[in-house]
Amino acid sequence: MVQITPNTDFINGAVLLIDKPVEWSSFDIVKKIRNLLSRKLMVEKIKVGHAGTLDPLASGLMIICTGKATKEIESYQGMDKEYMATLHLGESTPSCDLETDVDQTYPTEHINLELIKKVINDFIGESIQVPPVFSAKRIQGRRAYVLARKGETLKMRPQLININELEILDFENPELTLRIKCSKGTYIRALAHDIGEALNSGAYLANLRRTKIGQFSVDEALLPEKFEKILNNL
Repeated sequence: MVQITPNTDFINGAVLLIDKPVEWSSFDIVKKIRNLLSRKLMVEKIKVGHAGTLDPLASGLMIICTGKATKEIESYQGMDKEYMATLHLGESTPSCDLETDVDQTYPTEHINLELIKKVINDFIGESIQVPPVFSAKRIQGRRAYVLARKGETLKMRPQLININELEILDFENPELTLRIKCSKGTYIRALAHDIGEALNSGAYLANLRRTKIGQFSVDEALLPEKFEKILNNL
């Protein structure tokens, strides 16, 4: 659990572990923390930043740095991440998740646990991944998802990723739940899409929760309302 005491120096630098709820953007979390600290400390401005974006439809661990600790953000961004991801097999969406509607359907009758084990084993290790068009990647200075939502055709640049661990937690066709440990820059939505294709079917990311960043665990993190309550009680 994050330890916040009257001696916590948010201006000189603090590292907070926050459990981001679904439908909050990463910016929503930063804005919330910044506003709470500004009011509590009675300062007009305080630096607050995060060490890795989570999509609004995802939940889980975010590392939030305040004050001078924002200089350390890059070191946290480079850490491996762990996720719990549920894939919905047999359908695909343009965004590779539930942000957009299903656009294609595929057979799933041939998919069994043995086939899944064989397929996902090929994804472990280094590989080249094409980021989804609905992502925060910048294309000529603009976010890709902004252009994608306008219907523009985008060519995403492939990047090197590393999947360290890929474990099947549950399978009940068409739902497949995986534990994924991966390198910085890995898009789990793209991984879901690629696994669907490798199964001679389709897939989109139905649920995603980030459980670890390096040695930090979501079990130690605070929901925004819990952080607010602790801060107000100091």
